[in-house]
Amino acid sequence: MAVGFDLFVVFAEMRTGSNLLEDYLNQINGITCHGEAFNPNFIGYPNRDEIMGVSQRQREDNPDRLLRAIRGGTEGLGGFRYFHDHDPRVLAPILSDPRCAKIILTRNPLDSYISLKIARATDQWKLTNVKNRKDAQAHFDLHEFERHLGQTQAFQLEIMRALQVTGQSAFYIGYDDLHDTEVLSGLAHWLGAAAAPDGFQTNLKPQNPQPLSDKVANFGQMETALRTLDRFDLTRTPNFEPRRGPVVPAYVACARHPLLFMPIRSGPEEQVKAWMSALDGGASDLLTDFNQKSLRGWLQDHPGHHRFTVLRHPLARAHAAFCDKILKTGPGSFAKIRHQLVRFHGLNLPEDPNDPAYDLRAHRAAFEGFLTFLRSNLNGQTSIRVDAHWASQVTCLQGMSDFCLPDRVLREEDLPSVLGQMARDLGVARVPEWDHAGDPLADRLARIHDSALDRLCRDAYPRDYMMFGFSDFSAPS
Repeated sequence: MAVGFDLFVVFAEMRTGSNLLEDYLNQINGITCHGEAFNPNFIGYPNRDEIMGVSQRQREDNPDRLLRAIRGGTEGLGGFRYFHDHDPRVLAPILSDPRCAKIILTRNPLDSYISLKIARATDQWKLTNVKNRKDAQAHFDLHEFERHLGQTQAFQLEIMRALQVTGQSAFYIGYDDLHDTEVLSGLAHWLGAAAAPDGFQTNLKPQNPQPLSDKVANFGQMETALRTLDRFDLTRTPNFEPRRGPVVPAYVACARHPLLFMPIRSGPEEQVKAWMSALDGGASDLLTDFNQKSLRGWLQDHPGHHRFTVLRHPLARAHAAFCDKILKTGPGSFAKIRHQLVRFHGLNLPEDPNDPAYDLRAHRAAFEGFLTFLRSNLNGQTSIRVDAHWASQVTCLQGMSDFCLPDRVLREEDLPSVLGQMARDLGVARVPEWDHAGDPLADRLARIHDSALDRLCRDAYPRDYMMFGFSDFSAPS
């Protein structure tokens, strides 16, 4: 055997031909496949008690024990089949291990779905004698198939990304290649076998060789239903934004109440913090500058806590980012990005943002240029970083999920009523009023707003509009 691999895994799904592939692998000298070693319902195969001296109970207590046994106890190269619903504790270790060979077996998902439906109906999962074949037709269900398809694709994408991140490659083999001796011989050589068999033989027989029209009871309905399925994902909104992590140091907690604010930048941060301070009686400082360790401690010390974030309309948020970080020139502003926007993106910005010559018309033109820049920036078409102050709110929420998600996602316009109810849920008797005059930029945006700005903002933030259902901007009354 070659020294490149000391373990292998076949990533597959039910009814993709994995039994047949395992049968062929076990015909290669020095290769042993131990079945579905990490199937939660059995170990290796139904009615089997152990693999390599490791029982199912021992595997449940410590799956790594079975991994080590297959790796070290198999004569030659040992491996197993792994499906998306097998023990998740072993997935990360095998995906990250370059000495574990990855074989990825795929099949047309419609064929595997229909085969699975028939197998469940007949309770026949293998066929070695055609005389014993059980016959049944499948009933196609579009929603069930969409779940099957989504599950399959999500698992394949997870595997693909892990291989990309770790710089590994895999051996891909399709269901239709399982009878191709040359492909199977190539797999044997890739695994490090000294020689492949002259031919591969099996007792397994195809269970449902007839065309789909004969296997599906409602074939006509299936054809009609599949016309509505977007198989190429044509309606997706492309996303070129970099992934973001949780910005834990920006999180803010009350000192006297179990309330944690997880802000999205360029939202109503200062207004919310002022309200939280008033909630605490105005006498105590809010808790800030968390790291992940200290925040875990706070979460554990405050059972029943509430975690919330606030969504702002994309146009209002982009305007806040523009005014606070680009138009202003004092501390906290982005001077270098400001210079690049003026030099390379055509923004006409005053040296002094309070210059009387910089009127509403000039402000609208500069903000229009900033929205145009945002579209390019969020699509990965500029050299300027995608800053958290104007990253999409969808991406910001996804970043939060790497640590913990808010249990309440509030909208800015609902804060006057929702924050009060949240405080009452915590047992607060005297709830502070929301400061309606807290946003100093609202009036300025209302005075320059028009439909053209709405269109530019939609072009820059299509995912935020779609995922959160934002309509065109309307100034608060």
